[in-house]
Amino acid sequence: MTVSQVKRAFKYRFYPSDAQAAELSRTFGCVRKVYNLALAARTEAWTRQERVNYNATSAMLTAWKKTEELAYLSEVSSVPLQQTLRHLQVAFTNFFAKRAKYPRFKSRKKSRKSAEYTTSGFRFRAGKLTLAKMSEPLDIRWSRPLPQGAAPSTVTVSQDAAGRWFVSLLCQDASIQPLPAIDAAVGIDVGLDHLLTLSTGEKIVNPRHERRDRAALAKAQRRLAKKARGEGANRAKARRKVAKIHARITDRRRDHLHQLTTRLVRENQTLVIEDLTVRNMVKNRSLSRAISDAAWSDFRSMLEYKAAWYGREVIAVDRFFPSSKLCSTCGTLAEKMPLNVRTWTCDCGTTHDRDVNAAKNLLAAGRAVAACGAGVRPQRSTPGGQSAMKQEVSRREP
Repeated sequence: MTVSQVKRAFKYRFYPSDAQAAELSRTFGCVRKVYNLALAARTEAWTRQERVNYNATSAMLTAWKKTEELAYLSEVSSVPLQQTLRHLQVAFTNFFAKRAKYPRFKSRKKSRKSAEYTTSGFRFRAGKLTLAKMSEPLDIRWSRPLPQGAAPSTVTVSQDAAGRWFVSLLCQDASIQPLPAIDAAVGIDVGLDHLLTLSTGEKIVNPRHERRDRAALAKAQRRLAKKARGEGANRAKARRKVAKIHARITDRRRDHLHQLTTRLVRENQTLVIEDLTVRNMVKNRSLSRAISDAAWSDFRSMLEYKAAWYGREVIAVDRFFPSSKLCSTCGTLAEKMPLNVRTWTCDCGTTHDRDVNAAKNLLAAGRAVAACGAGVRPQRSTPGGQSAMKQEVSRREP
């Protein structure tokens, strides 16, 4: 990836005036309405075996604005409305390519409140950002500087469930350059007792962010459950209290993962992980809470895009690769390895820490892929010779 191709979103918190908050709330509502109207129109056409594209929905939007019932759509900026039609087009493209499910309607209570502005919908001058239909710039807390000479291509304004307002500016970041190549490689085994175990033997503790606030969260949720359902102010206040606790947990978790992934990418040229299906693992009722708190999917996502930024390589080993049951010294495969077994001794006499042994096996499998281009699930017996995994182990032996 060349430096000129790197686009990065810089997210900041801002505090709108009453007039700005009202304008943005109207915009969020109109964006949701247009999305749902266009989705309904395309769904109806789908039942007639017809396809409606972005241009057709854009023409529909013009017609909707001229009706008495939907005339209020003309009161907000047209840019976010056009952008939500483009987002719907992307959703259908992913559906037809079998990369995603059929698009769903946006909910007033559950869906994310956001609006996206392109360059024609905002003005950014001298560090001041002014959106369309607004006379004053947003009061943004610039917690970190934008890249030198950055010109935002899109601006996304959002409000989370806790009532906090955020603005995200998408810019080209020329400061992101590939790091000098190094010879270091690491295998990474994720877990619950320890968040990460590295093939070097290092274990990174699991902070268990959700557990720290579990009592406060349970108390807030009980209070919310006792409020009468509806649009009452007391229920809204209790709901925001729950949302603020969730936001605090999420912020701490994301900050910790950013620090970990940045460090790992800077210190290693090749990073080998396991290709876990977290969405299936969280179906385990006894472990789902801990797995969700560990955020393994977020960890992998951060690791992959940072590796792409800085010229590193991430290798994902097949989820069925027996990393825990395989002896990293002699290659013997144990028949069983229950979760409660944390240390075990192989027939060759080597005593293994379960997680460190798994990380070492992941690293060896990743090296086999890089060296031989083979699959990452070693064969029990290979006709005509050894598997790539065995070849790699043999090369490392004196």
